[in-house]
Amino acid sequence: MIRKLSLLLIGALMGAGLVVTLSVASWEATGTANAASSDTYRQLNLFGDVFERVRREYVEIPDDDKLIASALNGMLTSLDPHSSYMSPDSFEDMTVETQGEFGGLGIQVTMDKGVVKVISPMDDTPAHAAGILADDYITHLDGKPVRGMSLSEAVDQMRGRVGTKIKLTIVRENVEKPIEVEITREIIKLTSVKFKAQGDVGYIRITQFNGQAFAGLTDAIGKLEEEIGEDKIKGYILDLRSNPGGQLDQSIAVADTFLDQGEIVSTRGRNKEEVKRYYSRAGDLAKGHPVIVLINGGSASASEIVAGALADHHRATLIGSKSFGKGSVQTIIPLSNNGAIRLTTARYYTPSGTSIQAKGIVPDIFVKQELPDDLKDKFPQTTTTEATLKGHLEAEGESETATDALLGEEEDTGEEAKDEKEAYSPSYVPVEAEKDTQLQFALELMRGEITNEAFPPKGETE
Repeated sequence: MIRKLSLLLIGALMGAGLVVTLSVASWEATGTANAASSDTYRQLNLFGDVFERVRREYVEIPDDDKLIASALNGMLTSLDPHSSYMSPDSFEDMTVETQGEFGGLGIQVTMDKGVVKVISPMDDTPAHAAGILADDYITHLDGKPVRGMSLSEAVDQMRGRVGTKIKLTIVRENVEKPIEVEITREIIKLTSVKFKAQGDVGYIRITQFNGQAFAGLTDAIGKLEEEIGEDKIKGYILDLRSNPGGQLDQSIAVADTFLDQGEIVSTRGRNKEEVKRYYSRAGDLAKGHPVIVLINGGSASASEIVAGALADHHRATLIGSKSFGKGSVQTIIPLSNNGAIRLTTARYYTPSGTSIQAKGIVPDIFVKQELPDDLKDKFPQTTTTEATLKGHLEAEGESETATDALLGEEEDTGEEAKDEKEAYSPSYVPVEAEKDTQLQFALELMRGEITNEAFPPKGETE
């Protein structure tokens, strides 16, 4: 069911949720394409002068490789939060991680305010068991300050030999003192699809779009249909909450699973004529049964591609809270030193032509997920979104004034939003299904126990 696509890879699984492609073209400078101005060459000479001065006169003999790597990473991270340089070791680690298993703690992270910020802990991992929460700031690793490290350097330190321990120092909103948490590294096996029959409703949770997502989804649909009965199943709930993204081809295949025809997503780069469109093929594996998609503030990138496609085609009803708003594509470009750069090369658009970059997707039905009493004083009352990340790629039509505000010391918390569904977007998902307000609402809606004009969705695409 998956069409033949160019090789696609996700970014480092402990990095921010991304839609990523892998470029197989070499990274070469040519004399005919985009020739740099003489002023640019003067600036490059300036870089060489500074590099040589540091090598000759710094108080200690510097590591040339680290100097170059830091310079490259500084250049790329100045573009946006998702572009970066990967050393040969980091690139190799990323390639291994796409197979769905790696050693580490099990957290999705990004850089914000000079330190590591947690997007979300992965289900059933050491970080999840240790109580790491979305929006936690990791300020120290084994007592060593994170400030001054690149994201790749911080991630490398969090990785390590299985069975070894690392101490994280965490700053959490509404908690006066830093929290120290000791976590034992484990092999992180990314079972990206989990499913369960909820009576007469098939519940499917995709935790991220790694190479196993589509196969796991088709297996889940088949087994749920067999367990519940094709003539008895009411429909499917596709849970994409706190799913930070992953491989583009997997998100296309997952959306295609529920569609018979029509565009799924398009990507557009700097040159507007360079538009790539991806379409669904005949064959709805859900056989027209109603679909509900759950999203929240941790649903990013590839998750938003699936949610946007199914919503635009009226194939699914979206329930939960506003998504993260990451609507850009990163291309992994191999370098001659066996490293690579992760470079933002395009925005993606839903079938209706909507870019969700720095905006997010607002669900059809807003359902607030209440926090348990023991988390109300610990869980952040504001939520990290793409728009709150410093240096984020601007939303289409975003004014310079708005961008400048976001680059200030204070985050845009969304408090001035016109209604709660625009502002409230946490990444919390309860472990117990009975305490999951959003899931319980979806089940009741699917069974007709409550009604809403946004449901049921149309069974056909437009």
